[in-house]
Amino acid sequence: MTFDEMKARIAEGQGFIAALDQSGGSTPKALAGYGVAEDTWTTEDEMFGLIHEMRQRIIESPCFGNGKVIGAILFEKTMDGTSGGKSVPARLKERGIVPFLKVDKGLEDERNGAQLMKPNPGLEAMCNRARELGVFGTKMRSVIKSANPVGIKEAVRQQFAEGARILSCGLVPMLEPEYDITAADRAEGEKIMLEAIEEGLVALPEGQQVMLKLSIPKEAGLYGGLTNHPKVLRVVALSGGYSTDDACRELAKNPGMIASFSRGLLQDLRAAQDDAEFDATLSAAMDKIQAASVA
Repeated sequence: MTFDEMKARIAEGQGFIAALDQSGGSTPKALAGYGVAEDTWTTEDEMFGLIHEMRQRIIESPCFGNGKVIGAILFEKTMDGTSGGKSVPARLKERGIVPFLKVDKGLEDERNGAQLMKPNPGLEAMCNRARELGVFGTKMRSVIKSANPVGIKEAVRQQFAEGARILSCGLVPMLEPEYDITAADRAEGEKIMLEAIEEGLVALPEGQQVMLKLSIPKEAGLYGGLTNHPKVLRVVALSGGYSTDDACRELAKNPGMIASFSRGLLQDLRAAQDDAEFDATLSAAMDKIQAASVA
C-alpha cells in the first residue's frame, strides 16, 4: 500500500485498529494475561521474544487479514522484527493492515491531575526510521485523571506540539490524551478536554490532519463533532480497562468512533491454546469489536 492508499484505508475502512504496542512496563502483565508466567524468562530480551511470538501468532492468524482489522499499533521492537518472513510493517501491509508505531517514552509523575509524556529528544529520528520501514502513523499517550483545566490543557497542548514534530517527518500522529474511566469527574473533564482539542485543531495548519485516540466518553456522542472534523482523519477509542463486551457496548453508543483496543482484543487469548482454538477466540473478539465500530 502507498501512503495515499493507507490514508484512504484508515479514513474509510469499516473495521478497527488493533493495539499491539505493549512496551517494557506493560509487557509482563500482557504476558501474564496470555498465560506466560514471569518465571518463564530471565532477561528482558527473552521477555520481548515471548511477546513477539504472541504478536506474530496474532498477525499470522487467518482471521487477522480478513479485512476487519484496518490498522495495527506496534511497539518499536515489534516494528523492527519480522513476521511471515518479512518485516512486520511490510507483512501487515501485505495483509491489508496499516502500520502505526508507538513513539512516547512513558509518563511523567502526575501534576495538576494529569500525567504528561516524558521528553522525547529522539522522536524525529524514530519517525524517519519508521517511515523508511513503511509505517503510516504514530501513537503517543498521556493520561488525565481529574477535571483540572490546567492539567487537561497542558496535556492536550503537549499532544499537539509533539504531533507537529511527527507531521514534519511525514507521518500521521494519533494523539491520545486518555481520560481515566474510573475518574469520578470524568463527564465534566471530558468536556474541558474536548474544548482543548478543538482549540488545538483550530491552530493546526490547513491541509494537515491528525488522528485522535480517546476514552469512550461518559456522555454518548460527545465526540461526534470530532469524527466529522476536516482536520481529523479518524477518531478511535481505547478500551481503557473495560472488558471486551463492556467496551463494545459503550463504543456502539458513539457513531463515528472505531475501536483501537488492546485488552479488549487480547483478553481471552492463551499461549496454551492450539491454533484452531486461538484463531476461533481471536476471530470472535474481532467480530464483536468490528460490529461495535461500524454500529
